[in-house]
Amino acid sequence: MLCGAPSAVRAATGETQQIADEVKPQLEEKEGKTFDVFTAVEFKTQVVAGTNYFIKVHVGNDEFVHLRVFRSLPHENKPLSLHSYQNSKTKDDELTYF
Repeated sequence: MLCGAPSAVRAATGETQQIADEVKPQLEEKEGKTFDVFTAVEFKTQVVAGTNYFIKVHVGNDEFVHLRVFRSLPHENKPLSLHSYQNSKTKDDELTYF
């Protein structure tokens, strides 16, 4: 895989859910609301100086949010950060770079 090229979309894993759960409070703070449902559905990764995770998360009803989460390199020992997000997504919206 080329450095910088996003991976193919894959079904979410336990690790993906863990990443989503870890940044959930950051999203709730930005949105000013609490999500009762927060289920990672699928994801892609992009290797940069660390890793970007693009995660599609089901947040209840027919609503989805796309998260862009940055994981720094292990030696930097920094927490995961919610880099950006897109809301008002649907189940069928393609997970793209943003």
